[in-house]
Amino acid sequence: MAKSLADQLLGAGLVDEKKVKKAKQDKRKAKKMAKSGTAVETDDTASRIQAERDAQAERDRALNRQRQAVEHEKALRAQAMQMLAQHQQPTDGEINFNFVDPRTNTVKKIFVDSHVQRHLANGNLAICASQEKYVVVPKNIADKVAERFADAVIYVADQHVEEVAEDDPYKDYQIPDDLMW
Repeated sequence: MAKSLADQLLGAGLVDEKKVKKAKQDKRKAKKMAKSGTAVETDDTASRIQAERDAQAERDRALNRQRQAVEHEKALRAQAMQMLAQHQQPTDGEINFNFVDPRTNTVKKIFVDSHVQRHLANGNLAICASQEKYVVVPKNIADKVAERFADAVIYVADQHVEEVAEDDPYKDYQIPDDLMW
């Protein structure tokens, strides 16, 4: 003959004699109350355990969402760095190109040739940060990088031309963006 569940749990050491007696007594009381028609005292431990499980599951889901968001951000950053590495333009030259790094709010410089300097000033090229160094990439690549990791884009020249007032006495003497002192 097979052992009852209580005997199996007792043999495994998961419960003790007191708990087995208490469970049997509660079961007998519930049967007796149901037979006599009196309201059965509800056992809220099952509902409490279920509520705890639900709360734990919600915490686990929130933690999982947070981990996924971090992983997604890392993947986007890696994509941006890969794009910068693939599309960087050569910057060997003798001309100093100064720009402000918004991360440190300091003026930085890179050496470029006149062709790259002209395109940087016109807004056709952009300067991006790629792992502790600055790279020059085309503007469309910088836009794609900005979608994935906005902090990587350091400098992009404005392409819109400011309108000059008609009564400005110096309207014929505009200062070029790439003026070298």
